[in-house]
Amino acid sequence: MFDLAIVGGGPVGLAAAIEAKRAGLSYVVLEKGCVVNAIFDYPTYMTFFTSAPELEIGGHPLVTSHDKPDRKDALMYYRLVAQREGLNIEQYTEVTAIHPAPAGLTLSVNRKDGSDGVVEARRVIVATGYYDNPVMLGIPGEDRENVSHYYTEAHPFWGLKVTVLGAGNSAADAALDLWRGGARVTLVVRAPELKSTLKYWVRPDLENRIKEGSITAHFNSRVTEILPDRVIVEGPGGKWELETDFTFALTGYRPNIELLRSAGVALDDELKAPLNEHFESNVPGLFICGSAGFGVHTNQVFIENGRAHAIAAVAEIRRQLEAVRS
Repeated sequence: MFDLAIVGGGPVGLAAAIEAKRAGLSYVVLEKGCVVNAIFDYPTYMTFFTSAPELEIGGHPLVTSHDKPDRKDALMYYRLVAQREGLNIEQYTEVTAIHPAPAGLTLSVNRKDGSDGVVEARRVIVATGYYDNPVMLGIPGEDRENVSHYYTEAHPFWGLKVTVLGAGNSAADAALDLWRGGARVTLVVRAPELKSTLKYWVRPDLENRIKEGSITAHFNSRVTEILPDRVIVEGPGGKWELETDFTFALTGYRPNIELLRSAGVALDDELKAPLNEHFESNVPGLFICGSAGFGVHTNQVFIENGRAHAIAAVAEIRRQLEAVRS
C-alpha cells in the first residue's frame, strides 16, 4: 500500500513524484512507456515554444545553449532529474483501470513482462497528458500503413507526395519540415485559414511557402477517404482525388477519458473533469494534474502550469494523510 500512486511519467508526473518524495510519502510512478514518453514521441528536431525555466521541475536547472530547449535537451534533462532524485518509477507499466477501495484506490496494471497486477494506494494522481490519444477522423482508410497521427522527421519521405491534415502547430511544423526535406507537400485544412495559435515564427514561414507555391494548401476542405495511392478530398468545388504516397493526420489529441471514467470521474459535455483548487476530482482521493482532466481544452495546460498542479495536489495529499494518521 503506497501513500500515492502517480499515473504517468511525464514532466507533471515527475514533478509530483519529487514533491511526494520530499514530503516523506511512499509513492510509485506508473508509466506505460518510457520516462517522458510523450516528449520521446515528439518530432525528432522539435523546439519547444517555452524557455528552459518554464520546463524545469524540482528546482533542477535546465541548461541549454539555445534560446529555447529542443526535444533532445528535454529528454536528457528529465532523465537526469529522475536519476538524481532516485525516483521510484515503473516504466512500461500501463494502468488499465482505477477503482475506489476501502483504504484508498486500487489500480489494475499490465507490466512490461505482459503480466497483470494490482497496485494499491491511499491517494492517486492521474497525470497522463493527452498525446497518446490522437483525435481520429473516422474515415475509411485511416488505419492504413501509409497513415500516421504522429510526425517524426522528413528523411523517409524525400521525393514522395505527402498530404498533411490540420492547421495547428503540429501540422505546420510537419509541413515545413517535410518540404525542407524534399517531400512534395499538400496541406488540407477544414477551416478557412491557419489556426491563430500557430507559433509566431512558424506562421509567416508557412504562409510564405504557401504563397510562393512551394507548399500547396486547400482550405475549407477535408479528406473523406484515404487510399493506397491517393486521398479523396471534399471542398468548395466538390470532390476530387489527390495523389498521395503518405498522409499525416495531425488533427489534435485528447486525454484518455476511459481511464477516468473507469474510476467514476464525472465529465462534462467537453470531457472536462470537475476539480477543486487542489485538483481533486469528485472521486475522493483521486487527483488529476496537467492536461489529463481538461478534455477538449488541452491548449490551456502546459508543462509550466501543469507542474504547479502537481505541487498543489501533493501538498493537499500530505495534509489529508497527516490528518488521518493523527
